[in-house]
Amino acid sequence: MPVIILGLLHAYIGLRLLPDLAASPGVRFGGALLLLGSGALMLAGLRARSIQSRMLADRVAAVGLFAMSLFSSVFVFTLLRDIVLLVAIVSLPVRYVHTLQATTAFLVVGLAGFVTLVGFAGARRRARIVSIDVPLANLPQALQGFTIAQISDVHVGSQIKRNYVDAIVDAVNSLGADLVAVTGDIVDGSVPDLQGHIAPLGRLKARYGVFVVTGNHEYYSGARAWIEEFRRLGLQVLLNEHVVIWHRGAPLVVAGVTDYSAHHFNPAQRSDPTAALAGAPDDAAAKILLAHQPRSAAAAVTAGFDLQLSGHTHGGQFWPWNLFVRLQQPFTAGLHRLSHLWVYISRGTGYWGPPNRFGAPSEITFLRLVAAPPTAAAALAPA
Repeated sequence: MPVIILGLLHAYIGLRLLPDLAASPGVRFGGALLLLGSGALMLAGLRARSIQSRMLADRVAAVGLFAMSLFSSVFVFTLLRDIVLLVAIVSLPVRYVHTLQATTAFLVVGLAGFVTLVGFAGARRRARIVSIDVPLANLPQALQGFTIAQISDVHVGSQIKRNYVDAIVDAVNSLGADLVAVTGDIVDGSVPDLQGHIAPLGRLKARYGVFVVTGNHEYYSGARAWIEEFRRLGLQVLLNEHVVIWHRGAPLVVAGVTDYSAHHFNPAQRSDPTAALAGAPDDAAAKILLAHQPRSAAAAVTAGFDLQLSGHTHGGQFWPWNLFVRLQQPFTAGLHRLSHLWVYISRGTGYWGPPNRFGAPSEITFLRLVAAPPTAAAALAPA
């Protein structure tokens, strides 16, 4: 089925673009061969894990996924071009339509190449640092300025390796945060294959420690083994549980839940924000939940959390797919409110699949808790 779908989509691009890109049959035939090669590379990239040599498998995957990134942009711009041409056909003289056909065909190729290369550069560079102030109602002076460094969705695997992770860790440590939160989808692969590449996470430092929750990709990759490995590295994994941090005499609760979909892999690990908060002090100055998917927010409101830190969406990762995230998740990226709960969604610190970050840059988030102004605090207070 994937072969048929890929074949039809490539045929659509060929039929719609090649006649307007070149008059020579030879050039058109060359273009058809390029499209055929694109489909073959994409299929090889998707099946690269079956290759026994890990180095060869990673290289095949990298080439195939880059081809997928380029194909995605060519397909989207071809589709947009056809919409423009449809409008032109019913509103412009024929001679103008013919000119527009040739011009827009070359424009599609140029724009697709530009988006692919810029997106690739954005994916491969170290994630930028994004600073966010989170205004919490009734935050005591003792917790004013408490800082959290968040990383999420690193996706260490066929494309993201140790050097990439080292750069992230160095950047996080330079922030000197009170706490580091790792909100899932750290890996794409088994412990034996990725143990060396994930090792730099053991260097993460923060005043009160490094806390981790599972994402859906941990379950695809063997969650039990990865939980043990994270703990071996000195990271504290929160599985529907919490810790209480005393900062300058004020209690702050940091809780974590398993991934929203964890029960599909292990019924005993169903995500449960209420269980994660069970037994926490009622007078805690702030209650923070680490939950991989934004979809946990509704349950976090019911449980009584003040702030939820999530990832999963990648901010859509690259245009135009970032426009469709809201079909599955309540929020795409950034800071949002749901009732009395603040929800921050990281765009992710790495990337997954096509190496493209066009319009949705990766990030290392540096969050600072601040007291909401009196008028805002009244609006933020639970009803």
